[in-house]
Parts: sequence; C-alpha cells; structure tokens
Amino acid sequence: MNNVVLGIDIGGSHITASMVDLDTRDVVAGSWRRTRVNSAGTAESIIREWCVVITELFDIYKPAQKKLALAMPGPFDYQAGISLMKNQQKYDALFGLNVKELLSAACKVPVENIHMINDAACFLQGEVFGGAAHGFTRAIGLTLGTGLGSSRVLDGVAEDADLWKTPFKDSIAEDYISTRWFVKHYFELTGKTVKDVKELSELLPDPKAQDVFNEFGTNLGIFLASFIRMDKPDIVILGGNIANALPLFEKSLKEELSRNKIALPIKCATLGEKSAIIGAASSWSK
Repeated sequence: MNNVVLGIDIGGSHITASMVDLDTRDVVAGSWRRTRVNSAGTAESIIREWCVVITELFDIYKPAQKKLALAMPGPFDYQAGISLMKNQQKYDALFGLNVKELLSAACKVPVENIHMINDAACFLQGEVFGGAAHGFTRAIGLTLGTGLGSSRVLDGVAEDADLWKTPFKDSIAEDYISTRWFVKHYFELTGKTVKDVKELSELLPDPKAQDVFNEFGTNLGIFLASFIRMDKPDIVILGGNIANALPLFEKSLKEELSRNKIALPIKCATLGEKSAIIGAASSWSK
C-alpha cells in the first residue's frame, strides 16, 4: 500500500492503532486495533505488548515502507524518544529509556521511521483537520483521562501546551483533573472504591457521585478560565474518556466560566480516538 503509515495512540491502559491513508487523511477500513496494556508492567513487557499490534498490522497491510507515528503521553522527549514519565501510575518502567530505540529493535523498524508526538497535540491536530475544530484558526484542547493533556492551535498547527503540572490549589492541575481525582474523591466522600469515571457515572443518581461530578466541573472551569485568558481561543475541544461524561459536569463547568465572564463554544471531540491517530500519522505528510 502506498502513502499509508501506521498511526498509534498510547493510552494509560491501552494501545489503539490503525493504518492511515495520508491521501484521504482517514483510517484504512478494517485496520483498527485496540488492546489493553499493563502500563504498570516491566519495560520489556510493555514494548512486547505494543509490538504485537504493530507487527500484526504491518504483516497484514504490507506498506511500501514501515513508517509509524505514536501519540505519546508526556512528559516525554519526543525528538530523542526518551520517556520522562515518573510516578504517574503508568509506564514508570520506561522512565529514562529510549523507547524509540527499544521499539525499533523489537519491531524491526528503522529508528528513523518512528515518530513520537505529544498525544494532546495529536488529538487537537486531528480535530482541526476534520473534526470539531475544523474551520477555527485559534483553539485549545484538553484530553481528560488517566492524565491531563493540553494543547493549542495557532494558524492551524497544534502544539503541546504542557499545562498538566500547572500549580493548582494545593498541588498541580493533573491531580485534580484526571481519573485518579474522581476515584480518590469519591472514596474520601463515601469510603467506597470505583475503578474509573464510567463506573462512577453508573452509580447515578447517587447524590455523592453527582457531587463529585459537580466539583470536577468547577475545578475544570477554574483551570480553563486561566488557559482561555492566556490563549484567547475561539473554541475549546474536550477529548479523552472523561469527556464522554460532559453532560454530568457541564452545568458546573459553564457556571464557573460564567463567573469568570467567559462564554465560548465548548465541544467534545467528534473523531473519537481517530483524532490522535490521524493527527500523529499526519506528521509523515509534512
């Protein structure tokens, strides 16, 4: 297959991959793969689990050249390929290692044929091309999941805003705007454990569960107000698994923004996981 590359989204608990046709800027039908990954495993086991997916797709679709692009969570030295993630409850075993070289050796792909790009920037780049931010020249995006990704678009080009470690309340933003905050705060309120935001949403109309969503919306509004004042975007795009629960915290989010005299469109990403994969793969079209 000509002008086709492998786009990959590395999540906190999974790898999602698809062949991407750079001419149509869309995924190749039938090539979508999503597999759970033990991100608390050893470096060897993580790389092996990723390579199973990579090797399978290259073997099936046989592109003219084996080229891949990974949307990776940060912190990460994307140019060198070295993971800087530590104490984030995901991929700690990769800290300080050259992931690009490990993948190259394990998957038998030339190291120069591996691109690594910030996942938040990839997500917003995909949405600008053909999703919820299409037609906007100034936009900001947040990926809400096991971590907090932030990105901005200026003149159609997305970049990592790297705001996850912004001082927030008594800690940093990611400690309040991520899955672990939901799990921790619900336990503090009830003494009960949930594994993620989806499980918490299934407890509604439990008033304590709704309290958690309301407080999250307020926290997100406080964080976004600062980001909006800094970048002056025309639209805000929300992605990641937590964004699927937007109706449960949208009211408190908009109330907080209103208190800050901010009114602008807030939309969920429309391409789903395709946005990060297409955004990453598009790095080979430049």
